[in-house]
Amino acid sequence: MNTRPDPDDLLERVMRDEERQARGRLKIFFGFSAGVGKTFAMLEAAQALAAQGTDVIAGVVETHGRAETEAQLAGLTRLPMRMVPYRDRQLPEFDLDAALERQPGVILVDELAHSNVPGSRHAKRWQDIDELLRAGIDVYTTLNVQHIESLNDVVGQITGIRVFETVPDHVFDEADDVMLVDIPPDELLARLQQGKVYLPQQAEKAGRHFFRKGNLIALREIALRRTADRVDADMRQYRADRSIAQLWQARERIVVAVGSGAGEERLIREAARLAAKLQAEWLAVHVDLPGQRQAMEARERVVSYLKLAQSLGAETASISGEELSAALLQFARSRNAGKLVIGQEEGGLRQLLRWPRGTLAQRIARSGGEIDLYTIARSRTRVQQEQTRTDSAASAAEALLTRRRRTRGTMWALASCAVTTTLAFVLDGKLHPANVIMLYLVGVMLVAMRYGRAASALVSVLSVLSFDFFFVDPRFSITVSDAQYLLTLAVMLAVSLFISSLTARLRRQASVAMQREGRAANLYMLGKELSALLTLDQILEIGRRHLAAVFGARIAFFLPDSADQLRLAEPEQDSGGPHVLKSVDAGVAQWVYDNGQAAGKGTATLPSAAALYLPLTATMRTRGVLAFAIEGASEEERQLAAAQLALPENRQMLEIFCSQIAMAIERLHYAEVAQDALVTMESERLRNSLLSAISHDLRTPLTSLVGSADVLAANERLDEDARAMARTISEQSQKMVGLMNNLLDMARLQAGVVTLNRQWNALEELTGSALRLLSKALEGRQVETRIAPDLPLLRVDAVLLERVLANLMENAIKYSPAGSAIAISAHVEDSDGQPQVKVCVSDHGRGFPPAMTQHAFEKFTRGDNESSTPGVGLGLAICRAIIEAHQGRIWIAPQEAGQGATVCFMLPVETQPALPEE
Repeated sequence: MNTRPDPDDLLERVMRDEERQARGRLKIFFGFSAGVGKTFAMLEAAQALAAQGTDVIAGVVETHGRAETEAQLAGLTRLPMRMVPYRDRQLPEFDLDAALERQPGVILVDELAHSNVPGSRHAKRWQDIDELLRAGIDVYTTLNVQHIESLNDVVGQITGIRVFETVPDHVFDEADDVMLVDIPPDELLARLQQGKVYLPQQAEKAGRHFFRKGNLIALREIALRRTADRVDADMRQYRADRSIAQLWQARERIVVAVGSGAGEERLIREAARLAAKLQAEWLAVHVDLPGQRQAMEARERVVSYLKLAQSLGAETASISGEELSAALLQFARSRNAGKLVIGQEEGGLRQLLRWPRGTLAQRIARSGGEIDLYTIARSRTRVQQEQTRTDSAASAAEALLTRRRRTRGTMWALASCAVTTTLAFVLDGKLHPANVIMLYLVGVMLVAMRYGRAASALVSVLSVLSFDFFFVDPRFSITVSDAQYLLTLAVMLAVSLFISSLTARLRRQASVAMQREGRAANLYMLGKELSALLTLDQILEIGRRHLAAVFGARIAFFLPDSADQLRLAEPEQDSGGPHVLKSVDAGVAQWVYDNGQAAGKGTATLPSAAALYLPLTATMRTRGVLAFAIEGASEEERQLAAAQLALPENRQMLEIFCSQIAMAIERLHYAEVAQDALVTMESERLRNSLLSAISHDLRTPLTSLVGSADVLAANERLDEDARAMARTISEQSQKMVGLMNNLLDMARLQAGVVTLNRQWNALEELTGSALRLLSKALEGRQVETRIAPDLPLLRVDAVLLERVLANLMENAIKYSPAGSAIAISAHVEDSDGQPQVKVCVSDHGRGFPPAMTQHAFEKFTRGDNESSTPGVGLGLAICRAIIEAHQGRIWIAPQEAGQGATVCFMLPVETQPALPEE
């Protein structure tokens, strides 16, 4: 066996090692839950490094108030945190720039999955760590199993709690070292009860939900399995880097060899049962031998077998190889599989033909003694035998095309033999018999190059017979007078057959290689061209051209609108171009888009459709649908091409093309989103600056106007009409002052310059203040207050919250009939496991329009754009800004049409301070 390393692999390994040396090393302390001791173990390792003289600093270490963890920080340099302004608070955050400037040997950055405060350079902490690693700094960090992206849903189903802070799998997989920190669940529960994980109030709640023993056992198993997967991948990489061919059976893994004959279903199902019994991974592999040309029916069976194996949990692969046993052993060793499952070979004449080389099982046993071999009988039911005799439309098409090709090959074989015989007969007497044989061999080689093995075998036999009949004494007879010519004819036949077989094989291998090279080149050119495109039409046109060049198909694209309804994307220029598919079914395309699955011709869903429909799936979502129809000169050729497209390697290539196009569309979409966001931010900044300037400039003259009008209204020397006019001026000016205050407050809230003056307040007092403020506007109305008597105190800014209540009641006054009642209710509710105070203001007006409920809290949004109701649409926007600054939320409660409007908001309940003793 040739164990020489591949030069390309060596070069790739050298480049990878150079890149790894320039990059810092990442070590993850991995656990199944909070409280297992990840941070403690990280600090222990850091102290050991510091004792050896390594420059270790603590960038972020979350001790959660645990004394023993805090003690481990003794002697370590701690990097000061960076304070980031967020709403009304200053939040501590990891100082990435200070760490890069400091350039320590090792930095501790706790909680890999942490989300950074908005406004930070990166959204996630793992992105900060990646920048540290690129700067050559080693990083120690911690991670829980529920934060791995691929395991997030699984953990959520087990615990009933969904975690939204996740880390991509590649971050975990690419870490240089992963240390599993593990303790038994009972010990963790004991730590929880002792207050070593959470504070007592939090621990009690956690014990009822997340920290149940069943949850912890399941999470522990998931963490152990994920760590084992990583260790297994490291071992396989180690073996590959050092070209170790010997099998290391550290983990059960099974490979089942799937053939193209009938009856492989039983083989696959037995392998699945064996894998389940051994709790092992298993892989189903089909080997495509270049010397064998499979019929379309056999190829279709291979596809169905691989689909069956995949549905039973196998990883599937289709590989090429010169010899079946060597290819299977090489694949098993590359995947570190210790068990190989094959089907029992047929007996009879085929067994006699295999006798010189031995059976497949014998050849594997001779070369792969370290691999356990299982031989399973194939099923041979009558139904399956009938299925093997039933041709599909594609098989019938291939049979017809094969007959035509063989007919042409036969004609060319006869013509080649006739031309060679005529040329040799004309030159008879001038050529030595050996040279005549060479002419015949040249004809055999030419036919083999053009028409394959069958035609070349025919011309080989015809050449021998012709040479014997025309050029061996006695001539014009197939008898041979000289016994030496018998050996000559036998050697000539053997050489002719060998040349024909070798030429046919080389022809097929060259054809496959050229086809793969062409597709790879097209894929490279597609990616290169898509990366430089700036418009959607250009992306679609490039996709049409490359797909047509590689697959010989007509293409149509469907793209979604804002309502996720697909529309056909017509090309800008020649809509009837050679690559455009016009006959499409929009209904099938919509189904593919909604379900994210392929449908149409060649699939199990809507197979009667004239085209194949594939989803354009990108990273975040499906970006459209590709309609794909094979071109062909005849129906038989189209059916054959469609069946060939169903082969795994061809389907995989088509899906890669779709993925490239989808990623280009998504890249363009996010570029447009970023541009729109930039324009919106600049517009918002300009508008806030303008509002602030106008508000400041108008407040002084308006205040003077109100004061002057009040003085005139109080002047008894003026007549009643003049005093009434002065009162009107005062009232309208006060409304204008209120509007200016709203504009100024909105600008300040948007700019984030408002600092909350949080004090403990009773909601009843704030409600009373708001009612007194609106006493004049509430004349003739009944206000019903339903505030729970046991309502806790709220730690809020009293002035701002009073403003919220006043704005909501003023809104109710404006949009409800005069004299109608207004209700204010408040009580405590449990939201996401936390107590919150819910406050609602209701009226008996016509309510919010249905289309407005999603936009009512945006600036300058009014219930009636053209009405006599005063206001500019800032009241609810200010309410939302104030409530969100208090970490609350505000919404419009659903109401039936004409039943009034109800606006509610929630504020968190904080732990109240103890009252001083008298």
